[in-house]
Amino acid sequence: MSEKFTVIAGPCAIESKDICFEVAEVLRKLQDKHQDIRFVFKSSFDKANRSSHESFRGPGLEAGLKVLEEVKKEFNLPVLTDIHESWQAEPTAKVVDIIQIPAFLCRQTDLLLAAARTGKEINVKKGQFLAPWDTKNIVEKLKFGGAKKYYLTERGVSFGYNNLVVDFRSLPIMRQYAPVIYDATHSVQLPGGLGKASGGQREFAYPLAKAAVSVGVDGLFFETHPDPSKALSDAANQIPLKEFPDMIEKLLELRKFLAEKNI
Repeated sequence: MSEKFTVIAGPCAIESKDICFEVAEVLRKLQDKHQDIRFVFKSSFDKANRSSHESFRGPGLEAGLKVLEEVKKEFNLPVLTDIHESWQAEPTAKVVDIIQIPAFLCRQTDLLLAAARTGKEINVKKGQFLAPWDTKNIVEKLKFGGAKKYYLTERGVSFGYNNLVVDFRSLPIMRQYAPVIYDATHSVQLPGGLGKASGGQREFAYPLAKAAVSVGVDGLFFETHPDPSKALSDAANQIPLKEFPDMIEKLLELRKFLAEKNI
């Protein structure tokens, strides 16, 4: 696991090479400024759990990995993407630095073991249906599969209809088992809230991220897009790219202040 605080960010789905490059350029500038932080570019080649079969899913494995490979080469950033089926682990591992397991699939044993066998870092999103202490079993599966570097990511739990709520007790609980990433933008998602698409309340992503930093985490996760209103996936909760650097600067400053004061 990286000893550096990690910031994972990027557009929800790979819509185009140009959009990915635009976001990656911002991350590269942040990385150049903050050598003590690890910035990771994130985007998905397939969003297999969209609300509707009519929704945009992404370019697919082959085309998506090609874009991620170009991002990695052009901007010298580690890259992350998610897989949905066990057979995708091996080809994905040839390109990415971190393999992500989606929240709905976090208990899929074969998928976890396939990811673990690649030797890559693994980020597992905690399912919206799991108690934080249940993630211990996820970590045990990863260890059994031979994984050495892994994270658990909090992204809220289902609460009523079309809503998610973050229980911040989960962060120190899960940190007993693995380093923890806080996913600020999926935590403010309203799953299926627009009928055939998910809604979101991006205005709450920053205050929740501040809370997570204050409680204590090993990294942050954001989806960001040059123009969220035109995003083909998760439009309602992605952070406008122009706002992203200032938000990150404030969060890193808060983290530094808390560390200096030993709070």
